[in-house]
Amino acid sequence: MMQAIGPDPDLLHPMTGFTRIVALRPLAKGRENVNVGPYSYYDDPENALEFFERNILHHFDFVGDRLHIGPFCALATGCRIVMNGANHAMGGFSTYPFNIFGAGWDEGFDPASWTAEHRGDTHIGADVWIGSEAWIMPSVKIGHGAIIAAKAVVTRDVAPYSVVAGNPAREVRRRFDDATIATLLEIAWWDWSVTKITRNLNAIRGSDLSALKALS
Repeated sequence: MMQAIGPDPDLLHPMTGFTRIVALRPLAKGRENVNVGPYSYYDDPENALEFFERNILHHFDFVGDRLHIGPFCALATGCRIVMNGANHAMGGFSTYPFNIFGAGWDEGFDPASWTAEHRGDTHIGADVWIGSEAWIMPSVKIGHGAIIAAKAVVTRDVAPYSVVAGNPAREVRRRFDDATIATLLEIAWWDWSVTKITRNLNAIRGSDLSALKALS
């Protein structure tokens, strides 16, 4: 009998009978400005299938920024990821986007005054848990294993294996000591084959670092 190796990473609804759970990699298929790792999912009882339309805001192809979501991430209901298309030019006296309305207001507008505000791509690492109604602002980088509390507003980069909360989000604590975090990042179990992950789930979800390290 063939050994089970976990759910199909490209199955849109990986939990039988739970349509509120959607796998993000198959949902992102065909989107040039999005990259999603396997097994990351979004949980929403009403609008799960509309994640990229409702939860990823101001993500326009012409802007050129990309959204990277690593593998094994869990995104809770109502979380939002804001992309660079939300930014207004701030170098002049007014931030009002006159040019987008045309009718003569676009004349003389220098696109460089707007693109200069761009801060780059948004990166969400592997094994990240984003709580309900949390907001991730443009170009933020969230490290592997981080936890974003419900309703947090993340305006700056988040260190690996840290827990952040509040508005603006601040680090509450680190999940592990520095040496353990360094070892976990070196092991990077999320890069293992699915067969190896399945075979060693107890070590991955356990708390014995020596046992996990012995497998790497």
